[in-house]
Amino acid sequence: MNGIPKIPTPFNEPVLSYAPGTPERGELKRTVKELSGHQLEIPLVIGGKDVHTGRTVDVVMPHCHRHVLAKAHQAGPAEVQAAIAAARDAWREWSAWGFERRAAVFLKAADLLATRYRPIVNGATMLGQSKTAHQAEIDAACELIDFFRFNVHYAERIYAEQPLSVPGVWNYLDYRPLEGFVYAITPFNFTSIGGNLPTAPAIMGNTVVWKPAATAVLSNSFIMRLLAEAGLPPGVINFVPGPSVQVSERVLADRGFAGIHFTGSTEVFQALWQQAAANLTSYAAYPRLVGETGGKDFILAHPSADPDVLATGMVRGAFEYQGQKCSAASRAYVPDDLWPGVRDRILGMLAEVKVGDPADFRNFMGAVIDRKAFDKIKGYIDAAKRAPGVKVLFGGGADDSDGYFIEPTVLEAQDAEYRTMSEEIFGPVLSVHVYPAARWAETLRLVDETSPYALTGAIFAQDRRAVEQAKDALRYAAGNFYVNDKPTGAVVGQQPFGGARASGTNDKAGSLLNLIRWASPRAVKENFVPPRSFSYPFMAEA
Repeated sequence: MNGIPKIPTPFNEPVLSYAPGTPERGELKRTVKELSGHQLEIPLVIGGKDVHTGRTVDVVMPHCHRHVLAKAHQAGPAEVQAAIAAARDAWREWSAWGFERRAAVFLKAADLLATRYRPIVNGATMLGQSKTAHQAEIDAACELIDFFRFNVHYAERIYAEQPLSVPGVWNYLDYRPLEGFVYAITPFNFTSIGGNLPTAPAIMGNTVVWKPAATAVLSNSFIMRLLAEAGLPPGVINFVPGPSVQVSERVLADRGFAGIHFTGSTEVFQALWQQAAANLTSYAAYPRLVGETGGKDFILAHPSADPDVLATGMVRGAFEYQGQKCSAASRAYVPDDLWPGVRDRILGMLAEVKVGDPADFRNFMGAVIDRKAFDKIKGYIDAAKRAPGVKVLFGGGADDSDGYFIEPTVLEAQDAEYRTMSEEIFGPVLSVHVYPAARWAETLRLVDETSPYALTGAIFAQDRRAVEQAKDALRYAAGNFYVNDKPTGAVVGQQPFGGARASGTNDKAGSLLNLIRWASPRAVKENFVPPRSFSYPFMAEA
């Protein structure tokens, strides 16, 4: 082929409304009914082939845990080893493909997801992860489409970044894939992350072993089908659901392990890092470790904040998708002179919030993901009910008889360091500390120092001086910082996502910064007129 193809200019996928009477609403409802009407079987995919191990776990609806959606086959040591071998074999060809050939796969995947696969992946996300139609749309469809389109664009920009050449010399960078395979470990809460973590390294020419979360395996299996239909060669991404510890131990023991692309808990990522460090001398190269982990995301209100805007940001930021977003608001600091009015607005909004089956489009919230999450969140709420200095202002109820439902819960904590103000809960619980309005500066320090995390945070203020003070004082408290907006809803290409401290390596998913981690540049110098003598001019006699 002669020519340098130009990647289409990326754009953010428009969010469909699913309002009554729209065609997408009817199509999604039909798909949800169809997917829930029969039980699926989810195989592993190794080297492009479906693998049925016979060892299965049930995939259930969180909002109706008696309803089994699918049986998911589980990988054991032999299957993990086979996936590693398949990734190694596929690497030889895939790493040598021209960029335009790889790009075509993911651009096609974006368009397939924007059209025929859209209701399927959205419906699977609603059923398997208990997301509402809107939350599924902005995640499973729009964000993943954006990842495919923008990541290809960012890869093109990386490849175009080249060094200076001088007369007689041509210098260039060869952006090689990593020498080995990448291990992608994906979470339950975002289908788009499930799709992005294995495909971002693949766009850069790497091959991948992908371990999806057990509670997102239904939607993730459809992403594997989508990628195969888009033309992804066998073995480039190998899909191996299975016991986390067992899969990770086998992967991290392999000489070809070249990196981790991870989203999940801080504790798990730290354990993986330690395990990789213990095996460091056995690897072909130092592995790249990229992780987005926990959060204790904050909302901070200044006395000049607009009460209506603040209350809306708190309700949406804390309770959309049951507070199970990495970025969800979990702690809030509101001045005493503003709090009574804001509190009444929040309680009024929450009184209208409906919790239930996402297939009923009137519901604002679904169920939390599983029994483990339900018990943990309920434990925090029950302890708060007994704790001195803590008031339950709204909610506090939990019911697991049909689904893992927890009411949106607002706590008011006198102690700014009470455990629900400082520990990650990952559920629909918002803890509010009311501070004296005159102690703004002290509260800035409190927000910065209370939590070990630094993922997202938001400041609400009309006073510009207060905004600048917060931006400065909280510069390292959040990798994604919002002014007069909720701390959730980062958009690919607009707000690259990631945090530091105990929240991860801050490699910014949805940006060039993430893609460049999956390349190992080689600098090449070609001398067109090489010297023919060892001597230099200064050596001549005067």
